Amino acid sequence: MRDTAKHQGLRNQLVKLLAQKGIYDTNVLNAMNGVPRHLFLESGFQDFAYQDTAFPIGAGQTISQPYTVAFQSQLLQLKPDDKVLEIGTGSGYQTAVLCKMGAKVFTIERQNELYRKTSVLLPKLGYRPRVVSFGDGYKGLPKDAPFDGIIVTAGAPFVPQPLLAQLKIGGRLVIPVGDEKQVMTLLIRTSETHFEQHEFGDFKFVPMLEDKNR
Repeated sequence: MRDTAKHQGLRNQLVKLLAQKGIYDTNVLNAMNGVPRHLFLESGFQDFAYQDTAFPIGAGQTISQPYTVAFQSQLLQLKPDDKVLEIGTGSGYQTAVLCKMGAKVFTIERQNELYRKTSVLLPKLGYRPRVVSFGDGYKGLPKDAPFDGIIVTAGAPFVPQPLLAQLKIGGRLVIPVGDEKQVMTLLIRTSETHFEQHEFGDFKFVPMLEDKNR
């Protein structure tokens, strides 16, 4: 579980690349520079950890491309101590980035294998989300709502109504919507009943499945 000067150098290069690709939020860039991505990967992929690409993590899931993690994190426009709900803990890398940004993170994973692994790994690496939960992301975490931000790290065929309901007024939901490929979508809650919607082009995610905990 070592993080060497070589790893830090590779992270510096990755962060420069992300800035060249349009990531401008210094809080996001600093968090990406501070989180050792190689520690969230299977050992066979660790040498490639700081390439801007996704990798398999088991249970048919992937660790997202760093640019995607940075892009979604930037769309949240987080302030220190904001409450953030993450749907799809996965490897825990996005969770760690959000924690590093100063957010109070509540995260849900539907794959038991990943949930068990990540709930041990995160505190071991010094990241302490408020809640790491095993459950159905479509339902969110109503008992912990409302949230300042909600981030979905899997492709959803539609925007789940419970997630909209769990967003504070002024809160932001970042979700990739679509089947084969997804459109990165930002919904900002402007009142009890109204949401402002923005779209940011095509991305590719593993699917967000409903009632499929295992």
